[in-house]
Amino acid sequence: MNTSQLMAGDWKEPKEAWLRGFYSRILQILARVAPGAQTLRVMLHRARGVKIGKGVWIGYDVVLETARPDLITIEDGVAISIRAMIIAHFKEFRGVRIERDVFIGPGAIILPNVVIGRGAVVKAGSVVSQSVPAMTVVEGNPAVPVARCGVPLRQDLSLKAFSRALKPLNSPVPTMPEKPKISSRGTARIG
Repeated sequence: MNTSQLMAGDWKEPKEAWLRGFYSRILQILARVAPGAQTLRVMLHRARGVKIGKGVWIGYDVVLETARPDLITIEDGVAISIRAMIIAHFKEFRGVRIERDVFIGPGAIILPNVVIGRGAVVKAGSVVSQSVPAMTVVEGNPAVPVARCGVPLRQDLSLKAFSRALKPLNSPVPTMPEKPKISSRGTARIG
């Protein structure tokens, strides 16, 4: 068996109709800059094939899967902040589901084969590569749980009320290594 046969695998990307692809990409470009976070942008993404519920808010410059927007489901009350990116397919990994009342922070990246549970919060700049449990705050690259939400971070709730209801997860606090002490001879020693 030669190397190309070993690497070929059993998966093949389905072909995209060029006219549909062109149409979808034009709508994506318009949605990135158009006004109307709850109206026009949502309508443009629905026209592309993204399944979007009621009361969804989509910020400026958001990218929702260019080639296969039909693989994204966004439920009611979701807020997607500026410059977030949702990638719904890569090879055999397919689909992203964002459940009710989720908040996705600015610049967050959601990767394929992920479900973000109801009321979860993805902090700014996080990269989500695994599913997120409901009512959980995640951060980092890769995103990890850091707190439990007492209430969802919805548009009608103040940040102060949301913050009061947060419950940090019990994780060990990283400690700084002890600084070496300099002896009178100029040599360092610890302890």
